[in-house]
Amino acid sequence: VQLQASGGGLVQAGDSLRLSCAASGRILSSWIMGWFRQAPGKEREFVAAMRWSNGNTKYADSVKGRFSISKNSAGHTAYLQMNSVKPEDTAVYYCAASSQFTTQGNEYFRWGQGTLVTVSS
Repeated sequence: VQLQASGGGLVQAGDSLRLSCAASGRILSSWIMGWFRQAPGKEREFVAAMRWSNGNTKYADSVKGRFSISKNSAGHTAYLQMNSVKPEDTAVYYCAASSQFTTQGNEYFRWGQGTLVTVSS
């Protein structure tokens, strides 16, 4: 299964944006789908994750209350709804799959190619 992230772009602070992560095949119910981001000159960081089987979620403190992870009804696409974006949200965003409900990137075994989000002030 390949993952492809899309939906990035240039937005202004306070705007909303929705990222998509499309899987080329079935996302197994045992998987956890996650979103990570990497800002220029910084390390990759966890953003959000969802347990595909029951929809349980977890978020980084920096995005809690502003970002929301979800999936479509067919179960092939994960979304990251980004509201009230800030300049510090500027980064390349990656979706990834894991068998562990974790914030640790090294536990994710499948990665999409990334989509750039730029937030202007």
